[in-house]
Amino acid sequence: MIFIPAIDLIDGKCVRLHQGDYTKKTLYSEDPVEVAAGFEHAGARCIHIVDLDAAREGEESNLPTIERIIQRVHVPVQVGGGVRDEAKIRALLDAGADRVILGTVVVRDEGAVRRYVEKYGARLATSIDAKDGYVRISGWREGSLVTAVELGKKVKNMGFSLIIHTDISMDGTMEGPNIPAVFAMASATGLPLIVAGGISGIADIQKVKTLERHGVIGVIAGRALYEGALSVREACAVLREGNQEC
Repeated sequence: MIFIPAIDLIDGKCVRLHQGDYTKKTLYSEDPVEVAAGFEHAGARCIHIVDLDAAREGEESNLPTIERIIQRVHVPVQVGGGVRDEAKIRALLDAGADRVILGTVVVRDEGAVRRYVEKYGARLATSIDAKDGYVRISGWREGSLVTAVELGKKVKNMGFSLIIHTDISMDGTMEGPNIPAVFAMASATGLPLIVAGGISGIADIQKVKTLERHGVIGVIAGRALYEGALSVREACAVLREGNQEC
């Protein structure tokens, strides 16, 4: 299992939101490039970036910052947030992203997404972000009538080979991951999962580790790192990554 530190971007700066609320923003660094370099130096073997401006506005406003991060580090970088058409997929791949994460478009345009997956394969993953069991889209500002598990089954049929599962009610709270929801998704889809949302420290990393046999291959954390409640080194040590690739 792999540990993946997260960098969320607004206006080119490293921030964290509380439960996806843009009015509850904490600024952690003016220089996300150095943050990424620090994560790599501490042992991270993959970095997760979310362009929160693009997720909210549908614009690739942080692409220059993302490019600088990718140029600085020597580990795989996966990027999501506001990726709603092939032009943005291509722009991020051309910038050097190893994996591009689709969210809103998976709900809104299944036909297009099927074409993207057929063309780009494992270079694409889907992020299923849910609150109270139901998927939310457009930077988590819009609800849907689709349950997370229903969407999980659908994306498997679309050809995705990886799901990033986020429980919005836990994200940025440091109150622990939603283990039952993760287990339900893993059981329903049979796809490899990366878990995000709520990680508060090593105890939570250990809880996620127990789901490895059910197909959970990684865990993403952000706020716990920035608040000093968790370090990249200790998280990687607990997960004993071995040769796991991002």
